[in-house]
Amino acid sequence: MASDNRLIFHLSDIHFGLEHTAALEWVREEIARRAPDAVAITGDLTMRARHREFAAAKHWINTLAAPVTVEVGNHDMPYFNPLERFIAPYRRFRGVENKVERELDLGSLAIVPLKTAVRAQPRLNWSKGWITGAALDKCLRAIDALPAGTRVLVAAHHPLREVGTKGTALTRNGEKALCELARRPVVGVLSGHVHDAFDILEETSAGPVRMIGAGTLSQRTRSTPPSFNEIAWRDGRLEVTVRNLEEIRTCDMQIDDVPENALPPREPDEPVAPVNRVPPVDPPVH
Repeated sequence: MASDNRLIFHLSDIHFGLEHTAALEWVREEIARRAPDAVAITGDLTMRARHREFAAAKHWINTLAAPVTVEVGNHDMPYFNPLERFIAPYRRFRGVENKVERELDLGSLAIVPLKTAVRAQPRLNWSKGWITGAALDKCLRAIDALPAGTRVLVAAHHPLREVGTKGTALTRNGEKALCELARRPVVGVLSGHVHDAFDILEETSAGPVRMIGAGTLSQRTRSTPPSFNEIAWRDGRLEVTVRNLEEIRTCDMQIDDVPENALPPREPDEPVAPVNRVPPVDPPVH
């Protein structure tokens, strides 16, 4: 395997419509200054998939001075137009469609997408993840087609871990996907959705899989301030640093487990990071 170094910025849950303007300007400047080899955005570009939100998201993404791959999040599916959601759910991505679910070849490392957001599913909460057989097959075929020795980062929106009972599972078929990825040269699964950063080694029947979550760049913070992951690939190893404007240490930014939902705190006793930046009320959903 070639011993080349790469720098990747992992962003997620920007939620244009309720974005954090100062954080986004800082991230854009950091990308211009550091010149990462890739930027992986793991979904939820918008708050409610409105046209004006997508317009703002596309303008910002197209100013980034790096190759970009974008995953589709549950918030990016048409919310107020059910017909469009079922017939043309990706229509509003026009202008960045060449970046959606884009594979990136970084030499000894590749980024391969795995779609977890679906138009509909047979449970009431459509915000949770669902990996279809076709989506998993597409991801696995892409991994298997890579040159021998290439290591892989899989990019998804939802964390793949199953949580609790079937009724509260974050991502249906997540356990199956993790087992299949464990059998392949996958060094990490990038995701978002829960608005807090994490770095967890998940054990499966086929071996361990590293799950790496990015926080949010929106005002919809859960227990930590807006942040993104800086991922260094050095000599066949991944190093993850959580970056934020307040220069809080990575270990204080990361949560220990994947929560059952991606909602900001609503009760005083919900998980709070040491930085104690929990909003006094829920950020508005509009």
